[in-house]
Amino acid sequence: MLALRAPLYRRRIGRIALDTAACFALSALLVVSALAQDASEKAAPIKLQLNKVETAGEACRITMVIDNKGTSLKTYKVDLFAFDPEGVAQKRVAVELGPLPPKKTTVKIFDFPGIACNKVGRVLLNDVLACDGGDAAREACLERTETDTKAGLPFDR
Repeated sequence: MLALRAPLYRRRIGRIALDTAACFALSALLVVSALAQDASEKAAPIKLQLNKVETAGEACRITMVIDNKGTSLKTYKVDLFAFDPEGVAQKRVAVELGPLPPKKTTVKIFDFPGIACNKVGRVLLNDVLACDGGDAAREACLERTETDTKAGLPFDR
């Protein structure tokens, strides 16, 4: 009843203020939601699994399973080191594992030339050399990359 006694211009100003506050609150909620969704998609991991090692002539053949949980990558090139059982670096290889479709698991096979698998004690993901696709930067791809092994050899980052 008091609201009816207030002058008309004050009632209108009150409604405008409430509408404006509600609009700002809704806008802020939408922005926070969009940022959270964008950050979660950017942070989606790239999982590298050292799945299998086998001797292939004078080389150690590696089967790598790549599970890209995020956006599509045209290029994903990694720098890997093979260490002997005593921890001494033996071989270095740069491997192109891309292209990586979004939300897809891919298998790649490559060789560490000139070293038998029984001489490899550990594999190290030294760096991500190239990562191209969407808004991916090389440093961001390195941060997103997770390593795992099923091959009986440690695979570290």
